[in-house]
Amino acid sequence: MPIDWSQVTFHKASASSVEGTECVEVARIGDTYGVRNSRDPHGPVLEFTHAEMAAFADGVRNGEFGV
Repeated sequence: MPIDWSQVTFHKASASSVEGTECVEVARIGDTYGVRNSRDPHGPVLEFTHAEMAAFADGVRNGEFGV
């Protein structure tokens, strides 16, 4: 059964500006994470497993994305 993300509270990083015009927001239901564009809160939500989010976080910490 698909997750109804419209009833979930999404969160931005605390380092985001108040305007938050270029941010992603993340929410979690069980072991599924939803990621959406803060400028389009009613738009699509990408879903990731806990393992996928952990791998992404590890990549960020290890500088794999050249930021």
